Amino acid sequence: MSLIENEHSGLRFGAIEHWAHLCVDMQRMFAEPTDWYTEWMARVIPNAVSIVDLEPARTIFTRFVPLRSPDEGFGTWRRYYERWHSMTLAELDPDLVDLVPELAPYTPPAIVVDKVVMSPWHGDLHARLLSSSVNTLIVTGAETEVCVLATVMDGIDLGYRMIIVTDAICSSADETHDAMMRIYQSRFGMQVETVTTAELIAARLEGDFRS
Repeated sequence: MSLIENEHSGLRFGAIEHWAHLCVDMQRMFAEPTDWYTEWMARVIPNAVSIVDLEPARTIFTRFVPLRSPDEGFGTWRRYYERWHSMTLAELDPDLVDLVPELAPYTPPAIVVDKVVMSPWHGDLHARLLSSSVNTLIVTGAETEVCVLATVMDGIDLGYRMIIVTDAICSSADETHDAMMRIYQSRFGMQVETVTTAELIAARLEGDFRS
């Protein structure tokens, strides 16, 4: 795991207001030895925990829930699950869909949003956030260039201020993680900010968080 930092890093748009923490797919099926094992998730879990601890009731955990069989998939999702049939619910231990043990105790007050695709925005997430006047999302989770990417891009399109915590997201591939971090920081300068866990906690201590 490596970390890309440059002049585009940091909280560049002032205090964090009207925020929620969106923790993407920190689930046992990625943290434990399966065909979707993300080896260095274990290294970022403590940072994700630190961010949940800032205010657990503001955290939303997403869970990627696989289909039961490839036959339930439409279009390329059928092909996807034919390739990854070992991760369908017909073959996978369903308990592995659960959040990792370090995060599960936070629910409640944190809430869980399940999804069957990469992006969490196809259900009522946007409506939930609007009803709470949330316009800023602090993003952690897995994987940097897959479900985190889908979450961030759709969040951008919906107009949210997206703050990615660089040492609280992870991938199973270092090269594409690093490439995606460079893209987040260099191509989405008006929509995306990148910070470390320590920088985010320091901002909280310094009073740079608002309701």
